[in-house]
Amino acid sequence: MAEPSGDHVNEATGPPRAGWPTLVLLLAACYAVAAVGGLAAADAGQTYRALAKPSWAPPGWLFGPVWTVLYGTIAVAGWLVLRRSAGGHAVAMTLWSVQLALNLAWTPLFFAADAYGLAFVDICLLLVALTATVAAFGRRQRAAAVLLLPYTAWVVFAAALNLSIWLLNT
Repeated sequence: MAEPSGDHVNEATGPPRAGWPTLVLLLAACYAVAAVGGLAAADAGQTYRALAKPSWAPPGWLFGPVWTVLYGTIAVAGWLVLRRSAGGHAVAMTLWSVQLALNLAWTPLFFAADAYGLAFVDICLLLVALTATVAAFGRRQRAAAVLLLPYTAWVVFAAALNLSIWLLNT
């Protein structure tokens, strides 16, 4: 009998499926991205307040709670793909990793380097990688793709905000 909390063999498919330890690892990876971003932009709140922003820009306090939820959904989406898949998920999880790396790069570009144009290029690449991830996840596990839709919407909004800030502050 398989351990309920670990990776286990699925009788129907054979190979091990991702269990709770895998979810914890994915959550740790996503929240590590958040932590590194936080370190790279220790004065992000002050920087954000000082920027010229469009009238529709959200207050700075909103970003922390939104990203906390989104990073959780990113991890769970990856876990669902690994859990559902009996192998063959390499492309989907590679795309997941690429979008997470592009996500990681954005904060230092925008806040630490004040490179708003490069940050905009990065977030556009993130959106491409994220769209590809949603498509790949949708082929493997529909719920995983659906979990990434709020993240995708937020990245579209963030890209528009990034572009507006870049234009207003150059």
